[in-house]
Amino acid sequence: MAALLFGDDPEPSDPTPAGPLYVPVRPGPSGCAARLFRTPLGERTAVGFTSPLRLAATLGPGQPWIRLAEPALRALTAPLGVTALTVDPQFTAPAAGPAGPRTTSAPAPAFAA
Repeated sequence: MAALLFGDDPEPSDPTPAGPLYVPVRPGPSGCAARLFRTPLGERTAVGFTSPLRLAATLGPGQPWIRLAEPALRALTAPLGVTALTVDPQFTAPAAGPAGPRTTSAPAPAFAA
């Protein structure tokens, strides 16, 4: 069977998986909401994992998740202006927290001998 060209296929081939993804969520008053992340360059991105083990290895075993197909995840985040989808990221930075109290340390006094 010949491969379809992008213009011939109503759902073009995509380099990302089209199967169900394990999507990290956060609980909210109206149910769960997909967590959005930022790329190293600061662009907002949806994130999905190909297995629950990969999700737990990156975000920790306590991270809640749901299964969504890639098109469903894209449709969910598109109204928010998020068009990027990152699959199986291997590194995440901790969430930013409130800044602690600022302390200024005075230089040690210089003693003349």
